[in-house]
Amino acid sequence: MNKIFSLLLVSFFTLQGFAQKKEYNLIIGTYTNTGKSEGIYIYNFDVDNADFKFKSVAKDITNPSYLAVSKNNKRVYAVAEAPNNSAVASFAFDGLKPELSFLNKQATGSPGPCFVLADEKNVFSANYGGGSISVFGIETNGFLTPIKQLVQHTGKSIDPKKRQESAHAHQIQFSPDKKYVICTDLGEDQVYLYNYNPEARQEVLSVKQIVKTTPGSGPRHLTFSPNGKFAYLAHEFNGIVTAFAYQDGSLTKLQEIGTTDKDFTGRIDGADIHISPDGKFLYETNRGDANTISAFAIKADGKLSFISNASTLGKGPRNFTITPNGKYLLIGHQYTNDIVIFERNKKTGTLKDTGKRIELGAPVCLVFAPIK
Repeated sequence: MNKIFSLLLVSFFTLQGFAQKKEYNLIIGTYTNTGKSEGIYIYNFDVDNADFKFKSVAKDITNPSYLAVSKNNKRVYAVAEAPNNSAVASFAFDGLKPELSFLNKQATGSPGPCFVLADEKNVFSANYGGGSISVFGIETNGFLTPIKQLVQHTGKSIDPKKRQESAHAHQIQFSPDKKYVICTDLGEDQVYLYNYNPEARQEVLSVKQIVKTTPGSGPRHLTFSPNGKFAYLAHEFNGIVTAFAYQDGSLTKLQEIGTTDKDFTGRIDGADIHISPDGKFLYETNRGDANTISAFAIKADGKLSFISNASTLGKGPRNFTITPNGKYLLIGHQYTNDIVIFERNKKTGTLKDTGKRIELGAPVCLVFAPIK
């Protein structure tokens, strides 16, 4: 009898574990200056059926337009795009409640932070307005230290009408092996690969390689394949995606491919780019007059094969994310104030509208985090 009871108990907790894995915290960064949003929102999201439920909102920050969750799931970091008080903020995160508790914030020393990155040692912001990278340390209590290093870009490119009159750092992220930090600069038409010294007190980053992109293209966001062998760069001004081979801090161009139909004549405004968890498909959104999402198959050699273009069913698809199980793709629309939920066909990569919407003011960053 005891043996049977023990087996039933183990089975119960195993099923509980499986049940919990289908539910995640969906953390959403927004622009609060629209008057339709109050801060950082947390929803419970079921990745099996796309059901969602509002849980909480953290109101202690202005324009938290980009977020990063710590590896241990205990901290959330956010940029604060305040016009005269640009900063990065640290929050304690309780994934079970789920709630965010403000810890502190530190000035970026450079205007317009638009992307944040974190590991166990440091937090980084890419500062669009200032064309720079700010590096902060992390105290044992989760508080951010003042700036350890400010890396300033100083170049420009060919089209001042397209915001290339000066440097504009747009995204910052780690290489797959975590030995390097990569920064795209839209204003300079360059991608920087930095050596990363996480223990350094001042010179955390030093230049390893600079990759020049097509003049006037505006490199915006870059993503790595799950196997770490390839990288894909979305260009804001022409909607082109560049495929690279990646090895030990170096990028080698393999291919460039368009994301809009050949007869499209409107304004292209490339935005976000991500790969499905299985590494088989790549997606990229365009804003401007397009408001589309493009799907590509990823070949064994890293090159892309075009599949389809589809409407994002909203305006301003600035950011999107794919559920951890790869079943759904969620697109945040900055200007129509909603998140549209698509179902992914895992075999073909195509998308189907579920009809489900999260109505929310200016959602511009979507991050899944475990409930634990």
